[in-house]
Amino acid sequence: MTDNKTPNLLTEEIEKQPVAKEQSFYHLIEKLNLKKHPEGGYYSEIYRDQAIIKKDNLPNEFSGDRNYSTAIYYLLNGNNFSVFHRIKSDEGWHYYIGNTSLKIYEIRNDGELIIHKLGSDIDRGETLFAVVEKGSWFAVELDQQNEDNFTLVGCTAAPGFDKQDFELANSDRLAQQFPQHLAIIRKLART
Repeated sequence: MTDNKTPNLLTEEIEKQPVAKEQSFYHLIEKLNLKKHPEGGYYSEIYRDQAIIKKDNLPNEFSGDRNYSTAIYYLLNGNNFSVFHRIKSDEGWHYYIGNTSLKIYEIRNDGELIIHKLGSDIDRGETLFAVVEKGSWFAVELDQQNEDNFTLVGCTAAPGFDKQDFELANSDRLAQQFPQHLAIIRKLART
């Protein structure tokens, strides 16, 4: 039972609150030990399951044994973005905190473009959790880009992430494969 003073997190009673100074972009980088991510943004691995899945029990695309799962903090700010890339595992994205939402552009193997809007305003169609399917090309940017905006999320991969499972997109090849998405590919790919 709740009283009238206790907000329900899934209703319109919750308003977006300004982010406190101690939760600012630079404060989070320092407190969460984040470092620059090669694809854009900042990250820190926060979990790597010690249990191992043997290669013989994994699909053929995996080149060796993998941890059951891994998790990272991922922080994006300002005009930074995560370039188009793909991994061999499903990746769950969890919204934590920020003053704008994230847009995850997922191009599936059949060419379908799905835009996941990760954020706290569920009344505007944002979601607290999204999954990018294994093998899909995806890129990420802030919904509202300016130097003060940021979003902190968590990313969980199962089987666990391994650098051998990461592929950075070549923009020309990706545009040739998916010409219907040329504009977003040119915007969010670097090579």
